[in-house]
Amino acid sequence: MIRQATEKDLLDILEIYNDAILNTTAIYDYTEHSLEERKQWYEKKKQDGSPLLVFEKDERVVGFATYGSFRVYPAFKYSIEHSIYVHKDYRNLGIGKLLLKELIDIANKDEYMTVVACIDSLNEGSIKIHEKFGFKYSGTITKAGYKFGKWLDLVFYQLDLDGPKAPVES
Repeated sequence: MIRQATEKDLLDILEIYNDAILNTTAIYDYTEHSLEERKQWYEKKKQDGSPLLVFEKDERVVGFATYGSFRVYPAFKYSIEHSIYVHKDYRNLGIGKLLLKELIDIANKDEYMTVVACIDSLNEGSIKIHEKFGFKYSGTITKAGYKFGKWLDLVFYQLDLDGPKAPVES
């Protein structure tokens, strides 16, 4: 079941996120985050009006997804970058696809023009899922990060949406 996250979901979200930090190249970070950091992140998502979805299965949160500003400058206001993470024991069950579909639907409703995905170049599963949803390759930053003793390349994919009915500059 997909639903909006609540503060009581933060421990499960934190567990999923910290596992991704420690064991994957999905996040170019080295240090686990604290519950307090996740609470601040959650409050910022609420303040910004960004969706924070969770996938609940077996009475626990096993995946989450969100999006936020791609860049802080005003002219980027119609572009967003998304994030999706699934608990290590629930990967390859289609949960990420369901969360991605829901995020795309929300972004379209909210009249965004472009959804950006930043993916480690070796994450072939994520790349394939994004391509199935119509994301197009838009570039690579080579040696963008260093983790697990090696240089990492970051690939960018983008999905063009319907966009705003009446875009404005402000």
